[in-house]
Amino acid sequence: MYRCTGRYFSWVSAMVALCLFASAGRAEPRLDVVEFESQTLQNNPLHDPTLRKLAVFLPSQMTNNTALPVVYYLPGWGGSSEKVIQSKEKWLTLVQSVADQVTPMILVVVDGRTHWGGSQYVNSTAQGNYADYIGKEIVTKVEAEYPKLASHEHRVIAGHSSGGYGALCLGMQFQNQFESVIALSPDSDFDVTHLPFVKMPDVANVSLAEINKLMKAGRGLPAPKEGDLAYALGLCAAYAPSLDATHPEDFEWLYDDKGNFRQTTWQRWLDHDPYTQVRKNKNAFLPTQSIYVEGAAQDEYQANIGARKIYEVLRNRPARSTFYEPPGKHSDHTPQRLQRGLAWVFHRPMQDVK
Repeated sequence: MYRCTGRYFSWVSAMVALCLFASAGRAEPRLDVVEFESQTLQNNPLHDPTLRKLAVFLPSQMTNNTALPVVYYLPGWGGSSEKVIQSKEKWLTLVQSVADQVTPMILVVVDGRTHWGGSQYVNSTAQGNYADYIGKEIVTKVEAEYPKLASHEHRVIAGHSSGGYGALCLGMQFQNQFESVIALSPDSDFDVTHLPFVKMPDVANVSLAEINKLMKAGRGLPAPKEGDLAYALGLCAAYAPSLDATHPEDFEWLYDDKGNFRQTTWQRWLDHDPYTQVRKNKNAFLPTQSIYVEGAAQDEYQANIGARKIYEVLRNRPARSTFYEPPGKHSDHTPQRLQRGLAWVFHRPMQDVK
């Protein structure tokens, strides 16, 4: 029979105590919920809330004297910081995994929802100035409260789906503010991704009179239950605000009162297409920016097609760029895909991220 000596027992006890002390003293990743009243969104035409929350995720390596890169993440259509807060554990895991395997960083998730479901993170008189809300107001708010590196060189704009679209657009609009862009399955190449759904019966067969009723009265009423219709209304508000100076809060619908498709309105959508923008503007991104675009191989909305086309244009430009096509569908494994993008942005080997 084995018997512990007093000396052995004391050594074991000391080691256990040391481990417990180390465990108790080890910092954990945390979520800060920052709520503030937006001045940019005041008096928005949809009467959407101006008091909104930011989800700010901080890694265990964060200290009062730590200067960290800041990643601003834009959720897809209907997504928000509040939904991310409800599923905070997977995001805390992501932030710590990135901190341990890539680099410590601050992850800020924003709320860009509107009455229709989403803002596409653009300025529009028919919904409000969401590009300025993020690119100016949120960045200023966050970086006044948290330590960061002094320049834009470690500020990243990222997003998925509509958020990927927003990341590309904000990266182009605020070139000197965001060094890097990560666009996961971004809305792009609208002739492929958007034209089929706006010609679906539940969109195309709605009368202009009903659309006008929804546009006017809908600001204080629930949005349509039909997903495609609500989405089309929201995109019209983002891409085709009224050109009538007396009613800037209205927007152009895609069909006239006889049900004919309005090509001129569709062209306004195409003018907002990031694929159109990068093709037409050789200076869409600065040579100093890094652009990561990707799209899932089995994407049911074919967002991978536009993402690949954007890269094919950018690969011949000075900006650093790449394209990746992970397996899966549109929204599969989004946190892991974001981590892969961050690994590339911060020049870590791609194989480090599964």
